[in-house]
Amino acid sequence: MSPVSTNSIRVILKNAWPVLVAQLVSIGMMVADTLIVGRYSTQHLAAVAVGSGLYAALAMGLGGVLQALAPIVGQHYGAGERERIGSDMRQGLWLAVWLAIGGGVLLAEPHWLLAPARLDAEVETIAANYMRLLVLSLPAMLGYRAFHAAANALGQPRPLMVVAFLETLGHALLAGCLVSGQLGLPALGAIGAALSQVIVSWVSLGLCLWLLLKSPRFAPFHIFAHWERPRWAAQKELLRLGIPIGFSFLVEISAFTLMAIFIARIGVETVSGHRIAANLSAFVYMLPLSLAIATAAQVAQAVGAKNEALAREFAFTGLKVACTFSIVIAAALLWLRSGIAWLATEDAMVAEVAIGLAFYIVLYQFFDAVQTIACFALRAYKISLVPLLIHLACFWGLGLGLGYWLAFDAPVPQAAAGFWQAAVVSTITASILFGGLLWRVTKKRVRRSLS
Repeated sequence: MSPVSTNSIRVILKNAWPVLVAQLVSIGMMVADTLIVGRYSTQHLAAVAVGSGLYAALAMGLGGVLQALAPIVGQHYGAGERERIGSDMRQGLWLAVWLAIGGGVLLAEPHWLLAPARLDAEVETIAANYMRLLVLSLPAMLGYRAFHAAANALGQPRPLMVVAFLETLGHALLAGCLVSGQLGLPALGAIGAALSQVIVSWVSLGLCLWLLLKSPRFAPFHIFAHWERPRWAAQKELLRLGIPIGFSFLVEISAFTLMAIFIARIGVETVSGHRIAANLSAFVYMLPLSLAIATAAQVAQAVGAKNEALAREFAFTGLKVACTFSIVIAAALLWLRSGIAWLATEDAMVAEVAIGLAFYIVLYQFFDAVQTIACFALRAYKISLVPLLIHLACFWGLGLGLGYWLAFDAPVPQAAAGFWQAAVVSTITASILFGGLLWRVTKKRVRRSLS
């Protein structure tokens, strides 16, 4: 291995581990909801499974638009244009405001979103009230996503780790009290979990703004040096890059959300088991995602510095590291999936569904690592439209289309497993397309830089 490759691994891992900790801790909020609400009521867990999935799809789709800050900030940083970073961040916060308003309008009356799930009337009412309350957390969550994108692009992921830890700890304690009624508080069920999320989201945003204002890590960029109105040119650039990224996020997340909606037709126990498996999938996805974020930051900085060979080196080093770790994760999941399912529920039918579905997570780990790293690296080059088209074809076309057929219309209907079987096929296809596109783009850019 060349010295450059060794250094690339060191830099990626150095920046990836705080991101990983932050992501794992953040996903702990979903796990906490599953454990706390699941032990309170299977009906409330089903409502949270569908309602939180719909909210997460919209919130992460909108938050993905703000991910456009990452390549913009990263390339400015690599080019030594630090004076432009503060303005980028201010414009990103303005964009977060507009996105929060639009998202709030969509979630104000959520029954139309819940209708395809064909939930029991009681479960649908709980889910609708849960989603309405979560609207209040949307502005804070989007402000945090802007901070998240910029901090990672600048190679400053450690503050995110601290904020995520405090947020998840606070949510676990507060939701535990509000869901089941502790310390003299009324038992609110799923509504208690939503209320807790609203509170901790705003506290987390406050911490992020304080860090931007006071921390020496961000002081050189003068983010709050002066007031700045929205500038159309900057907003247009953010939207040009961010809308395809946000739509890609929406496609990836909504694939699991729509799976939950369709699987809900089969029964409460089945969708609850799917919720546990989906949580496990989201949990293990944090490692390739963290490596992808760290890799993309280094690629963007190298592109900004006009070092195309180094950018390519970082992209493929990140890919190799993620693939190696994915094999270890797959082996661990194969061994631990039964114990994890029983930890999340006391219902034998729910546990049986979760154990069966978790096997498919083992099958697609390697390919998920490839498509995640390659996709983020392409975004670091400010390539976002083609990745969106790949996501649409693979995760909505193959994942949902084929999954629906396998689940309900195949000669031997596979029920919930049909969607997960299709997820394996779609992930393998995406990994081939993303990997090939990254190879072509980077090779072309290096050749051009040398000519």
